[in-house]
Amino acid sequence: MGVFHSAPYEHEFHALAEKTGFSLEQISILHKRFMQLSHNEDSLRREDFKTISDLASNPIRFQIIEAFFDKRNFRQNGEGSVEEISFEQFLTVMSHFRPVPVHTMTEEQRESLRREKLRFLFNMHDTDNDGTITLEEYRRVVEELLSRSGALGKETAKGIADAAMLEVASVSVGHMEPDEFYEGITFDHFLKILNGIEIETRMHIRFLNMDTTNLCK
Repeated sequence: MGVFHSAPYEHEFHALAEKTGFSLEQISILHKRFMQLSHNEDSLRREDFKTISDLASNPIRFQIIEAFFDKRNFRQNGEGSVEEISFEQFLTVMSHFRPVPVHTMTEEQRESLRREKLRFLFNMHDTDNDGTITLEEYRRVVEELLSRSGALGKETAKGIADAAMLEVASVSVGHMEPDEFYEGITFDHFLKILNGIEIETRMHIRFLNMDTTNLCK
């Protein structure tokens, strides 16, 4: 480590540009953000993210922060999580939030990008890394989203999540008998549920006073 601690080598930036799709200028900007957030250290920890005001107001901030430490999101077919991340890992995860101008891509490239982004979103909610978004995981997300309004209690959120999961079950697996139990959303179900919904250009977050939509320009 340490190659980014001083003036970065150009070939390092080129390699990261090839891997993430960011330009050299964008990588330079993100590196400055990384060093600011890490207090000029070579790695980031979870507590560093908790000081970001933009994330503090995000109802799924926990899932976003954990996504940066999830090995599944490093494009290395890893499992589990890490306690700290390097700049390359940080940049790789940030690239999942980067909207891409799909009009310049082939249909095959667009479909590959869409699947990769949906896999990233799926991983964010499959918090125990078992390949299924369970009712409990889904309920937790709904509760976090609704708690921001301050108008709904936990039991109301639970009821909404349960009803939503039943609707998801009807879409993903079809009719279910009263005594059947729906174990949860698999990735294949997830793809089916979001079929026809554009995600390629809309998936972004505000980060350190910078909107990731600006990084596709």
